[in-house]
Amino acid sequence: MVSEVSPRAHVIQAAAALAASMGIGRFVYTPILPLMHTQAGLSSSLGAALATANYIGYLVGAVAGILIPAVVRSARVMRISLVVLVATLALMPTTHDGSSWFVLRLVTGIASALIFMIAVSALLSHLRAHAQHLAGWAFGGVGAGIALSGVLVFILRSAGSWRSTWWAAAALALVCAVAAWALTPEPSPTATPSGPAAYRRPRTDRWFTAVFVSYFLEGIGYIIAGTFLVAAIDQTAGGWVGSGAWIVVGLAALPSCAVWAWLGRRWSQPTLLLVALLIQAVGIALPAVIDNVGPALISAVLFGATFLGIGSIALGIGAHLQFPRAVALLTTGYSVGQILGPLVATPLLHHGYHQALLVGATIVLAAALAAAALRLRFPDHVGTMHAPSHSNNQHAETQPDRSVEWAHRPVVPPAQNLRGEGVHPERRSTAGVFHPRGTLK
Repeated sequence: MVSEVSPRAHVIQAAAALAASMGIGRFVYTPILPLMHTQAGLSSSLGAALATANYIGYLVGAVAGILIPAVVRSARVMRISLVVLVATLALMPTTHDGSSWFVLRLVTGIASALIFMIAVSALLSHLRAHAQHLAGWAFGGVGAGIALSGVLVFILRSAGSWRSTWWAAAALALVCAVAAWALTPEPSPTATPSGPAAYRRPRTDRWFTAVFVSYFLEGIGYIIAGTFLVAAIDQTAGGWVGSGAWIVVGLAALPSCAVWAWLGRRWSQPTLLLVALLIQAVGIALPAVIDNVGPALISAVLFGATFLGIGSIALGIGAHLQFPRAVALLTTGYSVGQILGPLVATPLLHHGYHQALLVGATIVLAAALAAAALRLRFPDHVGTMHAPSHSNNQHAETQPDRSVEWAHRPVVPPAQNLRGEGVHPERRSTAGVFHPRGTLK
């Protein structure tokens, strides 16, 4: 029998898991990359390849969660993944072999995805009956992990070496893993027989195509900055600015989901997606066009404030459109985009990082164009159209019981709920119809 745990404890445990898996396991490589260039002789092309390895691993972990739903509700898998994550971080400084680094970052990516999905599944199941803004704050753990790991690298870059930064990151991930250890997903619910009612899916293909293209392009563009932003700033500003900027990214990301959720109560989700993408494009381009401390820090704020929010908004739109397996499709497209991002940037790195950032900003602008197309005659209300239930109706489909599917489905990252707050994108109320301005009609 599982003892009662307060909602605040669930939020803290989930935030610690997300800090370990994403803020440290995934993104600590960004501030360490310049040190590995100068101290470990890491080439720009190998640096991009190691980033790609991590994103491939993340995609593998996400697909595993989709194909094997029980994984997403397994506390044992999460704890094993936490141990693996800490171990792979600690092993990075024990070798100079590029192939070994590639494998370690690949495995780290797999562990990161599994921890993320399981932690989110546990968090949202435990917070069903509580204030929904709590989940948005739990996702601030990603920003907290980025900020804390950035502080470590900032402190150690002058007093230590690239090796000490990896070991410090592993120690920080271990602390987060201990804090997250007690987080336990709820057991799988028993499926209930579905009724005889039938439905015809609303035709929302054109809008889903637009949000899919936008989110795919965002995956390519944002990850170029997510990988090379610190190195690009280091290349021009030098000193403390690069590591300091990454700390700012984390601090800006920490409250971002809660802020975008609040804005979602006042503006439509397609409009918010467009605005967030435009802001992010400006943030990515700034350090490439203006070599100064001020623009570098502004860039960090704009990037940190948008990259989590864009994911939550895009997945919320996909859920609202009721497109089959919207979350899985959008997540897969985003993950593939993250793999392509470093590959797109690699040929440009021979001339520094500025061209890569400009390409990343241009791709995010293309994502904004797709988001603008999404706003054209966007359906404020998407209702289920019931069809006659007699057996010879070839156009009707038997509506499946989705309770188990929703409970198992991995979440990457949180989407907006009916009132714009961060929850699983397909845990929608059945009491009304979703309105993109966050109200019930």
